[in-house]
Amino acid sequence: MGAPRASAPAVVVVGGGLAGITAALTAADAGAHVVLLERRPRLGGATFSVRRDGLSIDNGQHVFTGAFGAYRELLRRLGVTELTTLQDRLRVPVLRPGRPGAVLRRAPLPAPFHLAAGLAGYRALTPADRARAVRAGLALRRLDPADPRLDGVAFGDWLAGAGQRPAAVEALWELLGLPALNLPVAEASLALAVKVFRTALLDDRRGADLGWARVPLDRLHADPAARALAAAGAQVRTGTVVDAIVPGDGGLTVSTPGGPLPADAVVLAVPHDSAASLLPDGAVPDPARLLRLGTSPIVDLHVVYSRRVTRHRVAAGLGTPVQWVFDRTEAAGLREPGDRRARRAPGPQYLAVSLSAAGAEIGMPIDQLRERYLPALEALFPAARAAQVRAFVVTRERAATFRQAPGTAALRPAARTAVPGLYLAGAWTDTGWPATMEGAVRSGLTAARAALAALGRPAKEVAA
Repeated sequence: MGAPRASAPAVVVVGGGLAGITAALTAADAGAHVVLLERRPRLGGATFSVRRDGLSIDNGQHVFTGAFGAYRELLRRLGVTELTTLQDRLRVPVLRPGRPGAVLRRAPLPAPFHLAAGLAGYRALTPADRARAVRAGLALRRLDPADPRLDGVAFGDWLAGAGQRPAAVEALWELLGLPALNLPVAEASLALAVKVFRTALLDDRRGADLGWARVPLDRLHADPAARALAAAGAQVRTGTVVDAIVPGDGGLTVSTPGGPLPADAVVLAVPHDSAASLLPDGAVPDPARLLRLGTSPIVDLHVVYSRRVTRHRVAAGLGTPVQWVFDRTEAAGLREPGDRRARRAPGPQYLAVSLSAAGAEIGMPIDQLRERYLPALEALFPAARAAQVRAFVVTRERAATFRQAPGTAALRPAARTAVPGLYLAGAWTDTGWPATMEGAVRSGLTAARAALAALGRPAKEVAA
């Protein structure tokens, strides 16, 4: 669309992550005059790429699933769906050092039978544990993630009560729940676990199919978002710090070092600790509650071998400190996408190891991480023993997500605040989802739609 009319309401979006990008696009598509402010020199928020040792490296492996409807719609809006891979059917090799591997897959059957049939061949569980896991899954499917009572219970306690033995918890529920919730199941909210497992595994047979970027995240999110926002008539100002949001009789004023910006509506789409410091008095009942959401870290290890050490594009580890491994060779530009001859070539190969709830690893020196994880990778991929390690890079996100523990639901605010015209967005708001890219996009949609409705500018309906 062209430049908005001068009479269009002014919407200022503070924060250029997925929530802010979504809110800005939604408002601009509805005809508002949009200004997006981002303190960093780039868009993308918590999903970004850096250059290290000549490689384009993502700060983390931001996986999505078939259940991420709003996120996938954003990819379509940005015109980058073809830059991602979504499995036709969930299939995850589960590697065990010194033991035969297993495969976690779904069957081409209606839900929930797709998962029960898939578990029947999952060799990491005993036959008795498979049967108990199916019964627990069916019981989980009967729970409502919106039931406030569930948020007072730890998922691990519920699993124990549902007859899940520790070995089964490790081989199934922890394997899937740890990366989704960024907490061990013993510490995670049952309400959020129900949302994860019902939405991704139990309610829709396509919900658990895994997707990932085939290019660096800057090419998937930041650059296309900048182009889409410009085409929609929105202004993007990176490197802009917001000092305060000031309510007034005629609307809101966003204070920046470059001068004040008047706004009819403001969407505050920044991390929860930053939001707590920017919210005007009375916007939420107790801004300190936002800080009680806490944080949980993620560490990623980026290892480039001189030769190919595995043909798995994605794999999970069991009985090893390695949690999940992704082949990022093509995404980093070390091999041309779709080049089958290159896939048969001896190397190089770039593997990214994703470590969720990485409290122990977040402060660990690089040399110590090498000593711990390179032998662990060799135990999973014996070909690595004959390969040289050309690069070993560590990325750390100390506040990757809020801490998704029991009691979280009461701390997550709604999009609408008590200050007219001021709305909140971010995966930490009350989306009903855990801290995922889907939750971030949904929060941006919710905040923008509420702002537009108050301004008399209905948003265009998109999938959510």
